[in-house]
Amino acid sequence: MSCSSKLLIVDDDELALDMLAHTLTRDGYNVLRATTGKQALSILRNENCRLVISDWEMPEMSGIELCRAIRSAEFGRYIYTILLTARSEDGSTVQGLSAGADDFLHKPFNREELAVRIRTGERIVSLETRDMTIFAMARLAESRDPETGAHLERVRNYSRLLAEDLSRMPELRLTVDESYVHLIYLTSPLHDIGKVAIPDHVLLKPGRLDAAEFEIMKTHTTAGAQTLAAAIKEFPEARFLRMAQQIALTHHEKFDGNGYPNGLRGQDIPLCGRITAIADVYDALTSRRVYKGATTHEVARSIILKDKGTHFDPLLVEGFLRCEREFQNIAVKFADYGLAAA
Repeated sequence: MSCSSKLLIVDDDELALDMLAHTLTRDGYNVLRATTGKQALSILRNENCRLVISDWEMPEMSGIELCRAIRSAEFGRYIYTILLTARSEDGSTVQGLSAGADDFLHKPFNREELAVRIRTGERIVSLETRDMTIFAMARLAESRDPETGAHLERVRNYSRLLAEDLSRMPELRLTVDESYVHLIYLTSPLHDIGKVAIPDHVLLKPGRLDAAEFEIMKTHTTAGAQTLAAAIKEFPEARFLRMAQQIALTHHEKFDGNGYPNGLRGQDIPLCGRITAIADVYDALTSRRVYKGATTHEVARSIILKDKGTHFDPLLVEGFLRCEREFQNIAVKFADYGLAAA
């Protein structure tokens, strides 16, 4: 959610509505208004609104009753609800929470406090949107690609390991913080989302691809980026979608510029793409495929070392060496029925 997102305010007092709407509009919110609980429910059915601020005391349907109605309705999304109240009795909070309210604000409200309460609601709603989107997209990729399943679990854990290693470097702490580490763990499973656009005769071929087929397979990077671009258009404030798009597009780029789809070189490749590249290749090497067996960790290690500075970022190869024992542990923990090499 962002300040351009829709926010519904509910109050039977038009003057109070005007004051609240003025405050929120000045802060950049797209404000919808309702003077009754029934009108509010109608708006929620027809508008993609994720946050409601309602007065407690209203005729016909009180704020408490509106909260209950919101929780019992099938909107297909979580709606964060803040109640405005002049009540100060000890039982009011319990009553409101029992009805499904998420937060309370006492009248007369303070503008700064209101802004903080709304931002809290936005964070909760954005987490739900993010996790649901990632889950749905990862499941979409898994439905087409025969090599997913535990592969996704391993890649996300390898990627997190490498990011955590970077986060301990003083020069990278501002870039690779705890949030970045968590985001790459969440989004790296979407690296091959573009495979949903690859025809079956290429994607499901039980053997190595010929040159023409490989050219088709390479388009999964741009197809994945385009798929995620459409999601970004709907949720422009979603940082996780932007990282997922970068990963989908660039995880086959090479540090020396000989990768695809755009031949990016060195630092021009987003860091998340460089991280996922090592995670993905290590897993491809140490996992069995229909056309090859699984290599040992030692063989995969030697290949990654050989490709230091050509395929892979030297900084990340050094990180891989520091984390190689953990890489082995993840390969064993998330093995495909014991087929991944230890």
